[in-house]
Amino acid sequence: MTERISGKTQLIGLLGTPISHSLSPKMHNEAFTRLGLDYVYLAFDVGTKQLEDVLKGYRAMGIRGCNVTMPNKVLVRDYLDALSPAAELAGAVNTIVNEDGILTGHITDGTGYMRALTEEGIDVIGEKMTIAGAGGAATAICIQAALDGVKEISIFNRQDAFYERAKKLVLDINAKTDCKAQLFDLADLESLRGEIASSVIFINATSVGMEPLVGQSVVPDTSYFRPGLIVSDVVYVPAKTQLLEMAEEAGCKTVNGLGMMLWQGAKAFEIWTGKEMPVKDIKALIF
Repeated sequence: MTERISGKTQLIGLLGTPISHSLSPKMHNEAFTRLGLDYVYLAFDVGTKQLEDVLKGYRAMGIRGCNVTMPNKVLVRDYLDALSPAAELAGAVNTIVNEDGILTGHITDGTGYMRALTEEGIDVIGEKMTIAGAGGAATAICIQAALDGVKEISIFNRQDAFYERAKKLVLDINAKTDCKAQLFDLADLESLRGEIASSVIFINATSVGMEPLVGQSVVPDTSYFRPGLIVSDVVYVPAKTQLLEMAEEAGCKTVNGLGMMLWQGAKAFEIWTGKEMPVKDIKALIF
């Protein structure tokens, strides 16, 4: 690392909390090295209270950009100058690029998630999915899935601020795509069971399963699953969450969040550098 740090090295960061588990620094720094790019990627433990000040510092210091993760993906919009069309529709941001002090937010989670399914040989186009969560990642996944041709999406979330945002998400999907979306309270376990039963895939797009919620699951027990159902978790540390362990026990095909992290990162890499990430090499190294 020290051999390639120069007086011209540009900084890219990752803003979120908790953050120490992230594989993004390893992934991006390896890609920079392989392509001979004068960038460095660092993770910063930043929550919602520090977020505005950090982004002011980005402008003042001319820092090239960053990724944004939980819990900052929605709030960060308030501190940006512009949003990409996808980020505007999703109401969330996971990638920021700084162009001469103008901070523009993008969202790459949805495209990353759908590409990860394709890489696993999973085709959900024309099918129904059920998803837990209505935050930034969940919203991006739902929008991209609807745009790509998923037939129906059932969204489950707690009765919180994200639930209110999800009402608009459902309206947007139903009005602007051919997909049918509906919203349920995550506490409505009878509906959760029924929607999972009629879906080809169930997705956990919440932070349940990662620190500090390791060992917990948004689904109460294995009776909600069946052989042949695909169960996906956006969490990748731990690699096998409680949800995925339960799903495997029930005979489901399981997919963790590593692929999504890789492909959303590849798109962000392109936004910052204008170069394609050497995905095959990075995947072999990290995964």
